[in-house]
Amino acid sequence: MPPPLHRNVKALGLVSLFTDASSEMIYPLLPAFLTGPLRAGPAVLGVIEGLAEALAALVKIVSGRVSDRLARRKPLVVVGYGVSSLARPLVALATVPAHLLAVRLADRLGKGVRGAPRDALLAEVTVPGQHGRAFGFHRALDHAGAMAGPLLASAVLLFTSNLRVVFAAAAVPAVLAVVVLVFGVREEGPLAHAASPLAADADAPLGSGFRRYLVVLAVFTLGNSSDAFLLLRAQETGLTLALVPLLWAWHHLVKAGTSTWGGSLSDRLGRKKVILLGWTLYGLSYAGFAVARAPLQIVGLFAVYGLFHALTEGPERALVADLAGPSARGRAFGLFHAVSGAALLPASLLTGLLWQRYGAATALGVGAALAATAAAGLHLAVPEPHPARRV
Repeated sequence: MPPPLHRNVKALGLVSLFTDASSEMIYPLLPAFLTGPLRAGPAVLGVIEGLAEALAALVKIVSGRVSDRLARRKPLVVVGYGVSSLARPLVALATVPAHLLAVRLADRLGKGVRGAPRDALLAEVTVPGQHGRAFGFHRALDHAGAMAGPLLASAVLLFTSNLRVVFAAAAVPAVLAVVVLVFGVREEGPLAHAASPLAADADAPLGSGFRRYLVVLAVFTLGNSSDAFLLLRAQETGLTLALVPLLWAWHHLVKAGTSTWGGSLSDRLGRKKVILLGWTLYGLSYAGFAVARAPLQIVGLFAVYGLFHALTEGPERALVADLAGPSARGRAFGLFHAVSGAALLPASLLTGLLWQRYGAATALGVGAALAATAAAGLHLAVPEPHPARRV
């Protein structure tokens, strides 16, 4: 019987639940909002999402390094969630694509500030053999919120067709997230390494295995563009706008129900095996999206795509915790998030341009091919952490 998860793991899970409920009230409706009232096309969507995620990636490098040197990580986490919670509902006021870009940049700036210190804080209160389970649990609650968000959006749309009202209502769960974070997450004392000679280790080079992992992660992410394109693809096959939030909720239901299992599986079988399985499902799902012709096919593909997330999000973070020493975890998570986020800019630009010029099948087929290339690189170049480090 595994030990209970630390209270901070549970509290941070609730914070992510409320944050994603707020975010996902907005996100699945952005393609329709951008191509409808704001009169922009797929290429503009790629630019906005790519720039927003690239900014978050760059900020994560700094925030992770800074959090390794501070006595506490929680202040950075609070600032990050606070900025996003204030900015996100302002999309309701957007009248041109530039306004939407500004809001998305502010939202992702907050994500960049909080991501690495939050993950490092979570790793520090969890025994090594349970990292996969802890990160999987956190992702499960995150996806539960992402499932609730579209359902809340659909409920609001029953009373009004005005998307701006939905966006404004997203402020409610955003505020709840900050309240839970401030009062529910407690750091027992200063970080053990922050004021000790071990702090110098924070600047020591990270291992070659970790660096190779970042390289193959970059290749994979280059084919992993914004999910907004998949929602756009769903509408191209005939799915009505009113059903888009429900499709997004279905996708997150799959992720919420399987993420803890996926993380725990990597504790037992090893990180690489589970991640490779997840990346394989990703390639298959993208290939399926490329040739799908009916809404029912899209529903099934979003379930497979959800399993990909469950088998990779927790294990990928657990692999970072395994490969990085305690004194450099903030920096390691910062680099992990930075690489995966920065690659989203060229990924989204590439997908948007290919989509606009050659169609969805070509754009999504390229994503599937890059996933297969990254999977081969992970298998051949990245070491599996020694079991003693995980159990």
